[in-house]
Amino acid sequence: MKKISAKILRVAVLAAAVIVSMLITTALSHHSFAMYDMTKTVTFTGVLTRFVSQANHAEIHFVPLGSDGKPQRGSDGKYVSWGIEMAGAAVMAQQGISVNSFPYGTIFSVSLHPLRDGKNFGSMEGPIYKCPKDTPPPAGKHCNSVAGSTQHGRGNFAN
Repeated sequence: MKKISAKILRVAVLAAAVIVSMLITTALSHHSFAMYDMTKTVTFTGVLTRFVSQANHAEIHFVPLGSDGKPQRGSDGKYVSWGIEMAGAAVMAQQGISVNSFPYGTIFSVSLHPLRDGKNFGSMEGPIYKCPKDTPPPAGKHCNSVAGSTQHGRGNFAN
């Protein structure tokens, strides 16, 4: 009887270990940052066009301002669009970043790690600086240089 119980216990422990390792692998692969080039940090100032509030990752979509302070356009004449992946919406709201605090048209500055494939999307690095309403920074500058700007999120801002 003891031999059977020990054998069943070993099988149960082995099965539990396999299941746990599968769950950990799934969780880690979901949270991998391999698609982002973590060796590069790009800083943008832009105009918010959309805030996507999701449990897993909130996103901000925006049109960057060029060195002349105007919204960037591509060679086709259309506005260039970028996106930022952040933590979940609840975590970001605790840092003052939400659909209510960052409505359409908000001018802000953010640093990000861009996608390796060159698409206009990245992972947020450090805080976001929000310019006062209708007060963009001088051309070539970021919101952290504007009087009355507010910092949202943790960390240091990469200029």
